[in-house]
Amino acid sequence: MQRVVVMRHGDRLDQAEPIWPANKPRPWDPPLTNVGLLRAWTVGKRIRAAAAADGWAVHRVLVSPFLRCRQTAARAAAALCAVPDDAALLAIEDAANVPLDTSRLKVSIEYGLSEMMNTQAMGSIVGRVAPAVEKWFPDLPELEAVFPAGTIDHSVEPIYPEVPKWEESILEARSRYASVIRALADKYPHENLLLVTHGEGVGASVSYFEMGLDVYDVEYCAYSVLERQVAKKPGDEQGAGSFKVLTKSGTTGIRYAPVSESWSVG
Repeated sequence: MQRVVVMRHGDRLDQAEPIWPANKPRPWDPPLTNVGLLRAWTVGKRIRAAAAADGWAVHRVLVSPFLRCRQTAARAAAALCAVPDDAALLAIEDAANVPLDTSRLKVSIEYGLSEMMNTQAMGSIVGRVAPAVEKWFPDLPELEAVFPAGTIDHSVEPIYPEVPKWEESILEARSRYASVIRALADKYPHENLLLVTHGEGVGASVSYFEMGLDVYDVEYCAYSVLERQVAKKPGDEQGAGSFKVLTKSGTTGIRYAPVSESWSVG
C-alpha cells in the first residue's frame, strides 16, 4: 500500500499582521507566526504517531517553494525523523535540539505544489506587482536552507520546473494540484509521501479523489491521507490502484460534505 499525506502550511504572518506585505520585496511570501511554527511541529508529531499506529512511516517530503510551506515542512520533517520514540516525542514541545536520524527521510522542493497563482489567493498588493515579477523565489540552495541538514535530496527533478504562470483560474489550480499529487505518487510508488502545500491543494486532495464531496474548510496544518494499492504487473510494469480518501471530515482539520458548495481557502 502507498499512502500520501497532503498538508496545509501553518499560520501565516500576514494574516495576523495585515500590513506585513506593504513594504516587503516578496509580498507573496510571508513567514509563519510563532503559533504556526509550533502547530507545524505538533501536527508533524501527530502524523508520525498516527502512521506508526497503522504500521507505516513517511519516506519522502515534497514541498511548495513558499516560505510558509518550507517552514512547515522543516518542523514536520524534524518530527518525522526525530530519534526519540513516538511516546517520548509527543511530550517534547519544541523542535529545537531534538536529535534527528536524517537517513529516515528525503526532502525536496516541488514547484507544482505552489500557491494558487492569482489575485484571489494572494491579494491586491501582489496582484499589482505580479505581472512584472521575473523571479518569484531565490535559487534552490537558499530555498532548501531551512530544511534539516542531511535530509535534502539533490537528485530530484521537480514535476514543475518553475512556479505556475500568473492568473491561473481556481479550477486550473485545483486540477494542477490533483495532477501533481498523482504524478508524485506515480514517481515514487513504493514510498509514502508527505506533500506540504496550500489550502486549495489540500481541498483538491479530497474533492478530486473522492467524487461528490465539497470541501468547505481547511484549517492551518490540516491534512488529508490518501491510500492506494501498488503492485507489480507481469513484465515488470508498474500498476497502481485508485486512491481512496481515508480522512474523515472534521478529524484532521478538513471539513467536507456531499453537497454542491464552492470553497476557496488560501
